[in-house]
Amino acid sequence: MENTKDTGSTGADNKKTKVTFSDIDLSKHLFGEHNGNLQKIAKATEVDIHARGNTVFIQGDFIGANLAQNVLEQLYGLLKSGYPVYPADVDYAVQVLSKDDHAQLKEIFLDTVYVNSKKQAITPKSRTQKEYIEAMRNFDIVFGIGPAGTGKTYLAMAMAVAALAKGVISRIVLTRPAVEAGEALGFLPGDLTEKVDPYLRPLYDALHDMMRFEKVSNLMQQGVIEVAPLAFMRGRTLNDAFIILDEAQNTTSEQMKMFLTRIGFSSKAVITGDITQIDLPAEKPSGLIEAKNILQEVKGIKFVFFSKADVVRHRLVQEIIEAYENMEEYKRKKHEQKGMRSEK
Repeated sequence: MENTKDTGSTGADNKKTKVTFSDIDLSKHLFGEHNGNLQKIAKATEVDIHARGNTVFIQGDFIGANLAQNVLEQLYGLLKSGYPVYPADVDYAVQVLSKDDHAQLKEIFLDTVYVNSKKQAITPKSRTQKEYIEAMRNFDIVFGIGPAGTGKTYLAMAMAVAALAKGVISRIVLTRPAVEAGEALGFLPGDLTEKVDPYLRPLYDALHDMMRFEKVSNLMQQGVIEVAPLAFMRGRTLNDAFIILDEAQNTTSEQMKMFLTRIGFSSKAVITGDITQIDLPAEKPSGLIEAKNILQEVKGIKFVFFSKADVVRHRLVQEIIEAYENMEEYKRKKHEQKGMRSEK
């Protein structure tokens, strides 16, 4: 590749190296505006990075310097392949390669699912997202379970829109529990549409990010795209469709069974949810947790589990999730200690 050279050692655990990229225009894109991408990488890997022309100089801790070099070289490879590296991609690249320095970003980032209405390629940003996309390609029923911000619903929507555009399926059905505690809509103001729309809004938002508003409206009028509360699925058989059940942690056992038995011929179903954010009454077990416990051995069904490391929203979202996890762990240990004292 481009000229990579160790320029000396600054100590037993330190490294100093330089990397020269042959294409000046691509190197400018790689470095970012005012070298913003280099600053991101330097901060994330805790090394010093300086640029001169199309050459970068890296100095710091051996592990950090190797990671920074790996990130830069692989991102440059993406640019050479025609992938337009965005600033957020730099963060994702550091996350992926810090967990596995043998990972190949091309295998992840170049797996384009769909090009949205803004002409941006929708691609996986982590190995788990890549696994999730492969699962949706190869299995008829896929469960995506994990915290908010990991792309579970968004990627499922991208796969659905792509399947519709290719003529693989003839319609998209999007559903979620309308309200947290059993879909009790009667007390809300307005007609039925006005009552359920606020609960379905996240599905509309993802849809409008991938298709122009006018096109979505036309397809909904034609019945090609349907957005409805889960209660509306009862008694139906959904053939030749891509069906997404969102917020599935808030389904009851009966609702989950009802939904899974609606799936007809030539259909795919994706069920997404976060089992740490269940809003059902305490006496009602989550249908998603029950499905996780009893369906993992069923052939043709695939479970993909996301973690906070897969969060692709603002970096603070990852830290917020971690803070809540720490609090729950603290509460659990405190409860156990209290139980042990009471036994004595």
